[in-house]
Amino acid sequence: MRLSSDFADWLIKTATSEMTVADLHRLLCEKLVSLGLPLWRSSLGLEMLDPEIDGSQIRWLAHEVSTRFMPRGTDYGGSPGPIVDETGQPYRRRLDAPADDMPFLEDLRQMGATDYYIAPLHFLDRQRVANISFATLKPGGFTEREIALLDEATLLFAPCAERYVLRKIAIDLLTTYVGRRSAARIYDGAVERGRPEMITATILIADMRGFTRYSETQPMANVLATLNDFFDALVAAIEPKGGEVLKFIGDALLAIFPAGEGEALPYAATLDAALDARRRIAALNDERPKAQLAPLKFHLALGAGEIAYGNIGSRKRLDFTAIGPAVNATSRLLEIAKTLDQDIVISEAFAKGSASAFVSLGAHELRDIAGMQEIFSVAREA
Repeated sequence: MRLSSDFADWLIKTATSEMTVADLHRLLCEKLVSLGLPLWRSSLGLEMLDPEIDGSQIRWLAHEVSTRFMPRGTDYGGSPGPIVDETGQPYRRRLDAPADDMPFLEDLRQMGATDYYIAPLHFLDRQRVANISFATLKPGGFTEREIALLDEATLLFAPCAERYVLRKIAIDLLTTYVGRRSAARIYDGAVERGRPEMITATILIADMRGFTRYSETQPMANVLATLNDFFDALVAAIEPKGGEVLKFIGDALLAIFPAGEGEALPYAATLDAALDARRRIAALNDERPKAQLAPLKFHLALGAGEIAYGNIGSRKRLDFTAIGPAVNATSRLLEIAKTLDQDIVISEAFAKGSASAFVSLGAHELRDIAGMQEIFSVAREA
């Protein structure tokens, strides 16, 4: 016996752009129950393309839904998932006897499960593995007819699920490389060159002091590890404060803190990010000598103003970034920071807009910037 064509129609109409793959999985399970299948538990396993997350498991258990994310390096031993991922074939296990070779299945058996069935989701993109499992509490387990219906439901579910997975992968990849706000704009269609959005923002630019000499005298493994530690500290300070890292350039970083529509510029949040970066790098420097590594020194500049935020580049190769006089002036502040041996320097525009008190470093000429600019710093005890 097969699922009726009404099931396929229902699935196609149900899979809307407003829902997530977890929503769709939940509705699938509830639909199967309504059709009489003795479903107690179902799990949807999806491989992710994320620098920190290896995969996700969306679980439906007696109408309760949960999602678990597995970090990279997760050991999936004791579970039949890797068997299905490697063979591309379904796996079934009746749980009428102890499953000592698979602790996961033994746990289900102890919870009352009598049968377990897991099948691959055959996506067009075979580089990403995905599977869906079903378990029942029904005495005697699933019938062969019920297994056949689960197979058919899986076959129909796969292309709908893949649409959501591909969308999430696209957004996750964009977020990884250009930041969350920029990723959303690009995914929404902001891909045309020469049509930037004019926005006001505070600007944070930072670089590592003495990096060129360090990179010439240290093994490449140390150089890369040091850069990653440096950027980890900066990004961990910037993103929770509402900032968006637009790019890494060698040992430098460019981030913006856009003002929301009708809102004032986030001076306080940007300053908090700069001070948090200082604290994090200081904490990092407390640990580096234990690994026989030299302490990190940095320069960080804060600016503010209107920026052009969008695509620049060639016809076929674009970069989503921020440019404009305010960005240029903030970049030039790093040179003043080096000259005056200051870790954090602040532009006149930022200082005037902020409610915080700063220490004046006097008026200075910024390279290629007309006129003298008063530069400020933040006291160390801040």
